[in-house]
Amino acid sequence: MIRLLLDTDIGTDVDDCLALALILTSSEFRLEGVTCVYGDVLLRSRMVRKLLNLRGSISTPVFAGADQPILGLQPVYWEGHEGVGLLDINDQTLVPEPEHAVDYLVRTVMNNPGQIHLAAIGPLTNIVLALKREPHLAHALAGLTIMGGACRGYDSLHIAYVEHNIRCDPEAAHIVFSSGAPISLVPLDVTLQTRIRSADVERIRGVGAPFHTAVADQVALYPPFRARGFTYLHDPLAVATILAPDLVTWRTLHVDVEMSGRLTAGMTLMREPSDAVPANARVALQVDATRFEEWFLSRVAAMDQA
Repeated sequence: MIRLLLDTDIGTDVDDCLALALILTSSEFRLEGVTCVYGDVLLRSRMVRKLLNLRGSISTPVFAGADQPILGLQPVYWEGHEGVGLLDINDQTLVPEPEHAVDYLVRTVMNNPGQIHLAAIGPLTNIVLALKREPHLAHALAGLTIMGGACRGYDSLHIAYVEHNIRCDPEAAHIVFSSGAPISLVPLDVTLQTRIRSADVERIRGVGAPFHTAVADQVALYPPFRARGFTYLHDPLAVATILAPDLVTWRTLHVDVEMSGRLTAGMTLMREPSDAVPANARVALQVDATRFEEWFLSRVAAMDQA
């Protein structure tokens, strides 16, 4: 049993929703709580609460965290699709716990040293604030899995210089990668190799449970999915590597985060570690996409009705 905390910016891009679905359909996880970050964290917390309730996980707590980048240098990106098709007027009563997400993260990890794995699938603002609040937290974590960044090797020169989660708060990312936490990084180069397609969505919908229907609807309503008939499994792959690390090929590297530059603020730069620049992350560089996609669907589309 892996005791897990999820830190998420669930919203327009449906991969956060799919990552939560994977967690809730994987018996190896014990989801201790969910913290929300970036922008309208109250709306994000309502989305999480609604999905948890539909799954029957009514006792899992949800917390609202930081809504702005740590230094406030980057404007908050807000696409405006958040909650469409999931929340209705009655869901205004869904509210997070009164405790702040950062306080909850610190309390939970420090009360359970070496027992809590943290999955960070949004900007790293909540994580850095927790590390600043309690410097020993980095070494009290059982693991910190991050979806973010990009290695941009020869096979991925077509992708953006900067990945969204890191771009939203480069300063936070820099501090997290400098913290000494046991980081596993699943970057954009790898996640872009994984997809969920229309037939996969119907497989999830075919379970017939309200939770599965809601998840399928969220994918189907996601504008890029509607336009091209598929979307990428960024956050689900990161979560999956906690349970099945052999789905990807890892390499221990030193990761730097660029914090300035007209084109490169938030860019992740990766190189072989040395005495001068020691390793600070285990980075996924390749994925068995076909195996992962079926592994993911075999869990999320399981006919368990739970």
